[in-house]
Amino acid sequence: MNNSTTTIKGQEQAKFAYDCAKKGSEINKKKEYKSYVNKIPMLIKTNGLGSTFAFIKSKSSDDENKAGYAYCLIYNQIKEWLRKDERKCIKLNDNDDLVNEIISLNSPEYRAVTIEVLAFFNWLRRFAEGLIGGETEI
Repeated sequence: MNNSTTTIKGQEQAKFAYDCAKKGSEINKKKEYKSYVNKIPMLIKTNGLGSTFAFIKSKSSDDENKAGYAYCLIYNQIKEWLRKDERKCIKLNDNDDLVNEIISLNSPEYRAVTIEVLAFFNWLRRFAEGLIGGETEI
């Protein structure tokens, strides 16, 4: 039963990641989006989840014509995925600050959320590569 639950979870995660990558492929800064999606997992592994999302948030911009818009989109997509996560590794409401919630976690929760985010990025990278294609910038 655990294996089928994992498979269903993986399918839901893949579908959500596909939808996110599709949205990323439709923005003006799609090459930046693809590049950031590829590099964020290494930033998480090197610097930790909290530091990485603090960095992403600091680089975010609501202006679709700026490179920071890709960071903003990724930040919001991860926040939305974590809000939808059935296991509720992290409890997020619409107005909650993702960085604040991440750094407030205890150690086992922090590890669980890190694993969840890295698994999500695994799917997101694959779909971004397929939907956006071409060489990455930056």
